[in-house]
Amino acid sequence: MQSLQSDALEPTAAELRGLSLSQKVTRLAPVYGLVILTIALIITFSLMMPDTFPTLLNFRSIVADKSIIAILSLAAMIPMAAGRIDLTVGYGIVLWHILAISLQTMLGLPWPVVVLVVLALGAITGLINGLLVEVAKIDAFIATLGTGTVLYALALAHTGGRQIMGALPEGFYAINSTFLFGVPITGFYVVIITLILWLVLEYTPVGRYLYAIGANARAATLNGIPTRKFVMGAFLSSGVLTALAGVILASKLRIGQASVGLEYLLPALVGAFLGSTTIRPGRVNVWGTITGVTILAVGISGIQQIGGSFWVEPMFNGVTLLVAIGFAGYAQRRKGAARK
Repeated sequence: MQSLQSDALEPTAAELRGLSLSQKVTRLAPVYGLVILTIALIITFSLMMPDTFPTLLNFRSIVADKSIIAILSLAAMIPMAAGRIDLTVGYGIVLWHILAISLQTMLGLPWPVVVLVVLALGAITGLINGLLVEVAKIDAFIATLGTGTVLYALALAHTGGRQIMGALPEGFYAINSTFLFGVPITGFYVVIITLILWLVLEYTPVGRYLYAIGANARAATLNGIPTRKFVMGAFLSSGVLTALAGVILASKLRIGQASVGLEYLLPALVGAFLGSTTIRPGRVNVWGTITGVTILAVGISGIQQIGGSFWVEPMFNGVTLLVAIGFAGYAQRRKGAARK
């Protein structure tokens, strides 16, 4: 019933001990290759477009445009750590951003109450996904695809194919439009979420249990880890982060429409999958995911400034996803062969 497998491939200190400098570089290249490539792209685009790319305005634009994708990638990463996949990160944001607006314009609810309601609905959706996967024993890909399609259908039914709009309070707009130290506040949301997830996954038993489940769910169960509890918790956390992204999107767009949101699914998954190829290759990880989102943001921004057409972004995302999955699969097979 696992849609993914998690198996860290980063070299240990024992493996590096006794190797020459060139051998260490060769061994570490897959670990930090994506980070090096990101830096190389930044330098290249900065040299090609010194007046537009390496500017504060461009940095603000990238942060404002890609923060939602970063949050969704982190949301998708949590179930991936447990060897599952959650496709509702792309479908759920459609309904959540619509509800974040319609609950205010149609029912007149205060915006803080609306935010809490949307987050609670996201948590319930995540819990349903967990029940389908762990109790009903439906493959995570199929279960979340079905749940996501239902959410999208509800969004279409709620809007009737029309835009949801109306006067919203300034406090709700400030969720997205506020700047701190000259940087969009959405960037700080990403930093806070990243740090929390990093601490949880790397330094708490919860993180170790999730990675153990992702590596071998049966072995984790035999070792006394309550697999069902932690997988359901992973889906619940993913649902909450997806709902948060929906609230931010609503604050950004200021209108709700069912045609907006699905385009976030592919780049969010690309960022999470890319995260499994760097820092700790073969295992999804927080900093790898942020690196994956960063290289997407930098690459797309640079190509667009050069003069790339409108189809460049989906093409770049699709090709990058295929390369990331192929590289991760090759690295796992190579590591498995070495262990044998």
